[in-house]
Amino acid sequence: MNVLEKFFKLKEHGTTVRTEITAGITTFMAMAYILMVNAGMFADPFGDGTNVLGVSYGAIYIATAISAIIGTVLIGLLSNLPLAQASGMGLNAFFVYTVCVGMGLTYANALVLVLIDGLVFVLLTVTGLRKLIFDAIPKAVKTAIAAGIGLFIAFIGLQNAGIVVGNDSTKVSLASFNVFSGTATWATIFPMLLTILTVFAIGAMSKAKVRGAVLWGILGSAVLYYIIGLITVPDFYATAVAPNLTSDFFGAFKDFGTQAFGKVFTEGFNFTPYIDAHGMGGFIVMFLTTMLAFCMVDMFDTLGTLYGACAAGNMLTKDGDVPNMNKAMLADAVATCTGAVCGTSTVTTFVESSAGVGEGGRTGLASMATAVMFLIAMFLSPVAQLIPTYACAAALIYVGVLMMGNVRNIDWSDSATAVVAFLTIAMMPLTYNISYGIAFGLIAYIFIKLFTGKIKEINIGTWVIGILFALMFFLTH
Repeated sequence: MNVLEKFFKLKEHGTTVRTEITAGITTFMAMAYILMVNAGMFADPFGDGTNVLGVSYGAIYIATAISAIIGTVLIGLLSNLPLAQASGMGLNAFFVYTVCVGMGLTYANALVLVLIDGLVFVLLTVTGLRKLIFDAIPKAVKTAIAAGIGLFIAFIGLQNAGIVVGNDSTKVSLASFNVFSGTATWATIFPMLLTILTVFAIGAMSKAKVRGAVLWGILGSAVLYYIIGLITVPDFYATAVAPNLTSDFFGAFKDFGTQAFGKVFTEGFNFTPYIDAHGMGGFIVMFLTTMLAFCMVDMFDTLGTLYGACAAGNMLTKDGDVPNMNKAMLADAVATCTGAVCGTSTVTTFVESSAGVGEGGRTGLASMATAVMFLIAMFLSPVAQLIPTYACAAALIYVGVLMMGNVRNIDWSDSATAVVAFLTIAMMPLTYNISYGIAFGLIAYIFIKLFTGKIKEINIGTWVIGILFALMFFLTH
C-alpha cells in the first residue's frame, strides 16, 4: 500500500486504494462492451454472417483486449490519470465501413494507415506540437467539450439499451413499450425498463453519497436482468445465457496469432490491387485524404476526451489544462501503434473513463485496475459477455447527466459564444463523433470572428486546424 501511495501520490490527490480500484472496475464495466462490439464489427460488418475482412471474432476480441491493456497501463503509468484506452467507437466504424468496405482496401492495408497515424502522433507529441494544437482551440469550444461528450455517451447508452432506435422518417425514435396492441413484448421491454430504473437507482444512491454507486448499479442491474429473465422470459437461458458459456476459450488466441498479429507488416504494405484498379494518382489522393481523416478524428477524440473527463472530475490545472497532457497523449500515440501491430483499429482514450472519474478515480491506479480487468476478460470472454449491455448502458447515461453540468460555465448571454458552444455540444451526438463537434464549433468561431471584425483574435493555430477540418469534410465525405 505504501508503494502504491508513493508512486501514484494518492493522498496528494485526495483518494484511496479502495476508491481507485472501485473506479477502475467501474470504468471497465462501462467500456467492456468494446470487446464484443469491436470483434463483431470486424468479423461480421453487416450482421449477415459475411466475413468481409477475413478475420475472425476471436482474433479481434484478443487484439482489442491486448491493445486496451497496453494502452491503459501506459496512460496510467506515464500520466497518472484515471483513464483507459481501447479501440475507439467511430474510428472502428470508419476503418471497417469506409476504408475497407467502401474504398476497397484490405484489412491489412487499413492497419498501415492506423500505424502511420500513431507514428505521426508520436512525432507531434515528442516535439510538443500536439499540445500547441490543443491550446489553439478557443475557450468556448473547450468549455463545451465536456458537456458534448456527456450528451454523446448518454446517447450511446440509450442506443445500447435499445431505448432510442432507428426510424426511417425521423432517423431516431423511442422504442415501443406497447405490449397490448403494439409489437413490443415483455422480453423486449423489461431490459429497457431495467436500464431506466438503474439510472434512477444510481442517482438516488449518489444523492445518498453511497460509494461505488455506479458500480453497484451495474452489478445489481446484471443480477436482476438474469433473475427476471430466467423467471419470466421463455427460452431465456438458451438465448441469453447458454451461448456465452459455450465459447472457445483458446481458439481465439490461435486466430489472433494467424489472422491479426503482425498482418500490418506481412501484408499491409501491398497496395498493388488498389493501384491497379484506381491508378497511382487515385492511390495518392486516397492515401492522403484518408490519413487526414484518421489523424484528425484520432487527435480530437483524444484531446476532447482528456479535457472532458478531467473537467468532470475537477482535475484540470489552475490554468484549465489537463495535467500531464503530453504524457497522456504520448501513451495514446504509442497505444495506437500497438493496436495496429495487434490487428485492430485506432486505440484512443475512452469517454467511458468518465464513469470511473465519477466514482472518485483520480490517479493512474484506477487505470491499473481497469487493465487488470481487461486481462481477466481476455481469458474469460464468456464471463465478460454475461454483463448485459443494459446494465452498462445505465452507467453511460448517468455519467452523461453528470458531464452535462459543464454547461453552467458557458456564457449563454453572449450570442457568439452560445452559437459556438451549442454546435460543439449538439454535433457530437448528432454525428456520432466527438471530433466533428469540435470541428463545427471551431469553424463557427472563425466565421463569427470574421463577421464581427475580430480577425486579429484568431491565432495561427486556430486557422490551421480550421482549414484542416474543412479539408477533411470536403475531401473525405
